[in-house]
Amino acid sequence: MKQLIECVPNFSEGRDEKIIRQITDAIQSVDGIKLLNVDPGKDTNRTVVTFVGEPEQVIEAAFRGAKMAAQLIDMSKHKGEHPRFGAMDVCPLVPIANITMEETVVYARRLAKRVGEELGISVYCYEFAAFSNDRQSLANCRAGEYEGLKEKLQKPEWKPDFGPDVLNEQSGAAAIGARNFLIAYNVNLNTTSVRRANSIAFDVREAGRVVREGDQVTGKIVNDENGEPLRIPGTLKKVRAIGWFIKEYGVAQISMNLTDITVASMHQAFDEVVERARERGIRVTGSELIGVIPLQAMLDAGKYFLRKQQRSVGIPDEEIIKIAVKSLGLDELSPFDPKKRIIEYLIDDQQNKLVDLSLSGFSNETLSESPAPGGGSVSAYVGALGAALGSMVANLSAHKRGWDDRWEEFSDWAEKGKIYHDRLLKLVDEDTAAFNAIMDAFCLPKNTNQEKKQRSAAIQAATKHAIEVPFEAMQTAFQSLEVIEAMATIGNPNSLSDAGVGALCARAAVYGAYLNVRINSGELADKTYVGEILTKAASLLQETLARETEILNLIESRI
Repeated sequence: MKQLIECVPNFSEGRDEKIIRQITDAIQSVDGIKLLNVDPGKDTNRTVVTFVGEPEQVIEAAFRGAKMAAQLIDMSKHKGEHPRFGAMDVCPLVPIANITMEETVVYARRLAKRVGEELGISVYCYEFAAFSNDRQSLANCRAGEYEGLKEKLQKPEWKPDFGPDVLNEQSGAAAIGARNFLIAYNVNLNTTSVRRANSIAFDVREAGRVVREGDQVTGKIVNDENGEPLRIPGTLKKVRAIGWFIKEYGVAQISMNLTDITVASMHQAFDEVVERARERGIRVTGSELIGVIPLQAMLDAGKYFLRKQQRSVGIPDEEIIKIAVKSLGLDELSPFDPKKRIIEYLIDDQQNKLVDLSLSGFSNETLSESPAPGGGSVSAYVGALGAALGSMVANLSAHKRGWDDRWEEFSDWAEKGKIYHDRLLKLVDEDTAAFNAIMDAFCLPKNTNQEKKQRSAAIQAATKHAIEVPFEAMQTAFQSLEVIEAMATIGNPNSLSDAGVGALCARAAVYGAYLNVRINSGELADKTYVGEILTKAASLLQETLARETEILNLIESRI
């Protein structure tokens, strides 16, 4: 599964379009990088750039952006409304898909080290990448701004994590870190009152509201023993919120920054505002997402509302997202197109995928004289159909009249089957891509000894990958039998035949993928690896055949 990181560097230039373009061109010069947004601000004299990609690509692109900014921006002449202390002032890495925060921290520190050593810029690591607690806060790292940086660098406690401890007068310093995804999110109210919207915002935001004597609006602020205002904390951690009136729409909104969606998610914030608004006689009519969002956040929201309805969550992503959009009212003020608002969909630039073909299109493509898609892709697709049938029986069982108290059990099975289905569906195109990679390797030049050596190595690497893909299809299709067997045992008895066909599909997928493992192994020079993989594959095939027989016998006995 592809790992994805979002990077949101802030550059201290928001007025000169030529400089901004040169920086973004440097970022986009890295293959695989998708530029999502460029947001310059003239008053702040600052540009926020957002791009995504795989980790290695992201840190290379961020470095190129930092290098270009260091060449073009002179901090000794910079003025702007926003706090700043460097040309590339701040650069957070945000884990998006299939990567942990711990892994993201490693990449952030690698980037910080390279910026410090190769560009001669003082770098502080902040948030999750910080080496000490006092450097977790960006505000602490940037305190004193550029003007105070020379003196700050002389203090032992503020020695930079990487780079020189003397001022780089042109480039200043940089804060590089790792943080969770931030969502800018507004909830719409059926009121025009900013005061009432603010009251709800104070109810939910982490900072809450200050304590006042007597009247909460006009009373004198109460301070603690340190002279700081006493506060009644809000109900949501990691949430900033304020009420405002949107003239364009004629409604008041709760405008929120969800600074850590692992702590306070979009759907949790929405429901909390719904409850606090209800207590004040106000109704939430919908909501508005600003910018983009990770796929998982949308899936989590859809599943949250499905579970509230006691419905199965083991359904296609498109249906889950549709539930999220309707439940949150994300399409109230303007159309919400998931293809343009979900990060993973925005950067999916794969064209002509087999799984996007119609049934007849896929069949006709297989029928053609082209060698791909072949048996490996077809095996993976048949396996996906088998897993889909297992999940279908689970979904039907979850909604069976009289079985309401078991909906969650069947939902869990359906969701497990969906995982196998989704992986096998991806393997359809991966198998064809693996075959094409072998063909590409054979087309490499072989005029010199060096070229022959490189060509041979490429052929062997591609061949090994062409073995690994169908072997993974074998494993995944076999694992799907767990769901199918469970549904044959406890599922809706009216769907026993569906479970049976699912078992037949899984068995065909495993056997078909096994044949591909065998035929591709014949071209691999590493005979030790070949012997090991063929032994594992043969064992997995026999286990599958035995499991299929047990499931079919069970189904025959129950029909």
